[in-house]
Amino acid sequence: MIRKRLQALGEYLILMGRTFQRPEKMRMFFKKYYQEVMNLGINSVGIVLLISLFIGAVICIQIKLNIQSIWMPAWTSGYTTREIMLLEFSSAIMCLILAGKVGSNIASEIGTMRITQQIDALEIMGVNSASHIILPKIAALVSFIPILVTFSVAAGITGAYCTAYLAHIITPTDLTLGLQHSFTPWYFWMGVIKSLFFAFIIASVSSYYGYNVKGGSIEVGKASTSAVVSCSVLILFSDIFLTQLLS
Repeated sequence: MIRKRLQALGEYLILMGRTFQRPEKMRMFFKKYYQEVMNLGINSVGIVLLISLFIGAVICIQIKLNIQSIWMPAWTSGYTTREIMLLEFSSAIMCLILAGKVGSNIASEIGTMRITQQIDALEIMGVNSASHIILPKIAALVSFIPILVTFSVAAGITGAYCTAYLAHIITPTDLTLGLQHSFTPWYFWMGVIKSLFFAFIIASVSSYYGYNVKGGSIEVGKASTSAVVSCSVLILFSDIFLTQLLS
């Protein structure tokens, strides 16, 4: 088992070494980069906004109804919602969700290219297939992830305000006081920095599993599942390390 893991790590590092080489044609790279931004980034905005909106509302409701007491300030719900969204949900938890959507997409797409011999055709033509296929995906997801984090935080706060104006769980004034109380801008940037690492993990690990598919369509499905599981585990472990490092 250990030997197999070390072999996979070596293959991954070799693949990344090939990936981060200068593309043959920068014009083609930027064209594919734009396509990947649309496919991996823009198409993920909807699910990010929807989930963050409801999570922000649920956190605010749970804190207000189940945790807050007469000994706690009325603005505690708003303060707790902001901290949870900034510190963990909009970076780590959202990237876990994206690992399922984006990671499986990348692994299945590249795996399909492998079994249909499109990657072999690129190699025959003298094209660095790793750089041509994988680098635009990594660059697109890493560069767009701060926007998704920002949208997630904004949607979560909007969800909290929905509980104030529509459900009347908390007054808008108390919610605003909680959101503004002891605000630390570094917490937002810490979430962005962590998300950059998580985005790289999602794109690179998923690409590795897709690139090394052997067999047919069944193996593509297995590679997609393995990519999601591996990305999720690596995100959780790296989240512990990065939180300790950046705090």
